Amino acid sequence: MLTLFFSEQLDDIARAKAICQVCPVIEPCLAGALQRREPWGVWGGQLFANGKVLAFKRKRGRPPKNPQAQLTA
Repeated sequence: MLTLFFSEQLDDIARAKAICQVCPVIEPCLAGALQRREPWGVWGGQLFANGKVLAFKRKRGRPPKNPQAQLTA
């Protein structure tokens, strides 16, 4: 389960954040991570990169130049 908090996968990050929301030490965990400037991972329900909280994480790789066609029913 530890790898969940340090994953690059968006679904893993969402699951780690959800676990944090019910954790009794979410506030001191976040405060400690901010103080230590954790380089990456989910801490206190927030995603860290380079010691800072990220609002969101993008998928790896380049975004497509042309949006993919959507099928309609």
